[in-house]
Amino acid sequence: MPAPLSYWEQQTFLQGCDVAVVGGGLVGLTAAIFTKRLRPRARVLVLERDVLPNGASTKNAGFACFGSVSELMEQEQRGGTAALLAVVRYRWEGLRLLRELLGDAAIGYEPLGGFELFRAEEAALAERCRARLDYYNQLLAPVIGEPEIFRPAEHRRAEFGFAGVHSILENVAEGALDTGRMMLALLRLAWQEGVTVLHGVPATALESGPASVTLRTPLADIEAGRVLLATNAFSRQFFPDLDVTPGRGQVLVTAPVPGLHLPGTFHYDRGYYYFRPLPGGRLLLGGGRHLDFAAEATTEPGLTPLVQERLEQLLREVILPGREVAIEHRWSGVMGFGQELEPFVGELAPGIYGALRCNGMGVAMGSRSGQRAAELLVG
Repeated sequence: MPAPLSYWEQQTFLQGCDVAVVGGGLVGLTAAIFTKRLRPRARVLVLERDVLPNGASTKNAGFACFGSVSELMEQEQRGGTAALLAVVRYRWEGLRLLRELLGDAAIGYEPLGGFELFRAEEAALAERCRARLDYYNQLLAPVIGEPEIFRPAEHRRAEFGFAGVHSILENVAEGALDTGRMMLALLRLAWQEGVTVLHGVPATALESGPASVTLRTPLADIEAGRVLLATNAFSRQFFPDLDVTPGRGQVLVTAPVPGLHLPGTFHYDRGYYYFRPLPGGRLLLGGGRHLDFAAEATTEPGLTPLVQERLEQLLREVILPGREVAIEHRWSGVMGFGQELEPFVGELAPGIYGALRCNGMGVAMGSRSGQRAAELLVG
């Protein structure tokens, strides 16, 4: 049982809350910052249940991407051309907004470019993707601002030294950033803007009333004029029927690799695996949830032998063939997926709004979702 709060704690941190944001990740903090900018006199409170954001904001791979060619093809087939164009614009605007909000230096943004890799047994898929390069370049040029976004890159196979890679396509507009620095910069900016951020305070229930919403927490009951749920895959705790399914992503980082030269971000096996270089010659590698979708459709953190062994096999046999590399870090993060291509930003109940379901591209979409949510909250 938490210790009783003092008068000062009650008055300073928990009283007179105009807007409460549940979830202190990328979406939640961005929403709080924009809410404060749109309504400077509003008292804005962010509640984060853990010491650090527990979903994916500090646990993702740091890809500043908007879709590889095979992903764009699958998404266009699923939702149609108009929906694809809208979601790519959403991702690109989100990345631009994030960079403008925090600055490239603060988040360690690097315009490295990206590459999609195809195995020999994916030759047919690679050929279909290659045949669509001109189409996607023309379709997305007005959004991205590049006349040639995608292009063949087989000439770089020897440079990269991969084993078993049949074809390579390059995306010149992709980048990477430092997830930890991004979240630290957001936290600093939130406090600077006058937002109160409380860590270690989970919301256990939300109750809509005629004039306010009550948030039940172990610390105290908190009254807020409006509430934003920015808890992504964890949101079904409050609204069980939401179209958001968790997808756990497992990641590892190697010890320094002498002579590592992989300048870019890399997508493998239709984007289900992804890797990139880190400072000090380390390599980040993640993915593999498609090996057992059911097991990875969970909000529980954890690592599985199936995925971790496959990641290590991919490292040894394809990315750094013939080299034994030590692993220094392993972790998992939880993403939110749904039937629609675009995230959900809207009202869930009287006085309660949601900004969630980034479909595995939270870095690209999170800040735009937060901005849209803020416009709803003050509207």
